[in-house]
Amino acid sequence: MYYEPGRTRHGLAHDPFKSCVVPRPIGWISTLSLEGISNLAPYSQFQNLTFDPPYVMFAANQNTLGKRKDTTVNAEQTGEFVYNMATWDLRDAMNRSAQETAPGVDEFDLAGVTKALSTQVKPFRVAESPIHMECRYHQTLRLPGTGTMGTVDIIIGQVVAVHIKDEFIAEDGKIDIPKIKPIGRLGYYDYTVVDNRFEMIIPGDNKDLSSGLEGAAAPCR
Repeated sequence: MYYEPGRTRHGLAHDPFKSCVVPRPIGWISTLSLEGISNLAPYSQFQNLTFDPPYVMFAANQNTLGKRKDTTVNAEQTGEFVYNMATWDLRDAMNRSAQETAPGVDEFDLAGVTKALSTQVKPFRVAESPIHMECRYHQTLRLPGTGTMGTVDIIIGQVVAVHIKDEFIAEDGKIDIPKIKPIGRLGYYDYTVVDNRFEMIIPGDNKDLSSGLEGAAAPCR
């Protein structure tokens, strides 16, 4: 089948677009408002951008009222946010925090998760999550869209601190992803879980290329 988004109909019962780029990591983002109210929400349009220094991004569409989401506003106004990894064990809590609520609602309470103090930023971390990245806001790229929710804010932040629970670090020094079981978004209402892995190394002896693909930053001075 073939269609042109916004110009021709795809003819399917459900829009296929979000199922064409999968699986998508979930950025479970915690922020703090200027008034000190915590916010926690998942964004499946999330990714790391580079590694030296490390930057991440999440894309937040407007809400059903056509307003910018609290996560976006908080990150811009305070200059900080935290990424919390969403896992199989935390799937229900993550899903509860996805509800559209009033600005004064604390989604940590709604999700039933525990707040943990961060070290470099003020927003709390999800204590039950195995991996956190504390981030300082860098910039927003706003893409105009169609309809109430079409416009999107792409929030970019520099990672200034990383937390990894020791029990998920294997003897070889690698993160044990199958043990963590992170979840990812497919299309529609579908998710997947990472419970296996395989390794492929690019042929050749270009050590600089291999280091970049691994994401190895320059040694600390």
